[in-house]
Amino acid sequence: MEETIKQTAEHLIPQKKHVFLDGPKSRGYEFLFAWRVFRQFIKGFRTLHFVGPCITVFGSARFKEDNPHYINAREFGKRIAQLGFTTMTGGGPGIMEAANRGAFENGGQSVGCNIQLPFEQHENPYLHKSMTFEHFFVRKVLLVKYSYAFIIMPGGFGTMDEFFETLTLVQTNTITQFPIVLFGKEFYAPLLKTIKHMEENGTISPGDMNLVLVTDDIDEAIDHIKYYISSNYKIKPRKRFWWLFERR
Repeated sequence: MEETIKQTAEHLIPQKKHVFLDGPKSRGYEFLFAWRVFRQFIKGFRTLHFVGPCITVFGSARFKEDNPHYINAREFGKRIAQLGFTTMTGGGPGIMEAANRGAFENGGQSVGCNIQLPFEQHENPYLHKSMTFEHFFVRKVLLVKYSYAFIIMPGGFGTMDEFFETLTLVQTNTITQFPIVLFGKEFYAPLLKTIKHMEENGTISPGDMNLVLVTDDIDEAIDHIKYYISSNYKIKPRKRFWWLFERR
């Protein structure tokens, strides 16, 4: 039986032949890639440096305006504006549009960090300032960098990626322990069960989820963010330097 398997099995990489999967590129290609990434970061830093302290709202791009999650995200944008913060999102439709819209329609600042995708993602019309990025990792850095709190609405793979990365950064003290709100108890019940399973198996610490407020109440979420920030942080205005061509 074993001999038959050995005879019929084909080598993925032929013996005595050096074959490499298409991974490493030429040095010139890698240098240009690094340069493009660097340019995106610099452009992002210059665009967003003076947007003010932000609260980032993550969530699905697929909800329409009659969906309850869209309605809640729009209310979050309104409440963030009332706090005097800038609402930051991924700049696309769905939850992102709703949060930006709530801020835009209520006198608040609204910012988007969009991403180039072959489908689904287009810039929503409720942005005072926006950028479109080529790479997700650049976009995620900027969505986190300027925010004092994070609201995680119902979403898919992208939202989960953003939630777990933000939580990991706070857990490991890579970024300041800003409040994280997971909004939607029913939607996230299976995920919370999985996280509990992780805790029971020792892959996360028992206190890790203390970093997250899980709620269905917008008032509770906003009060939690307001109390945490006002109790722990002092927001300082950034100075503009004429020699860096920063407009007043």
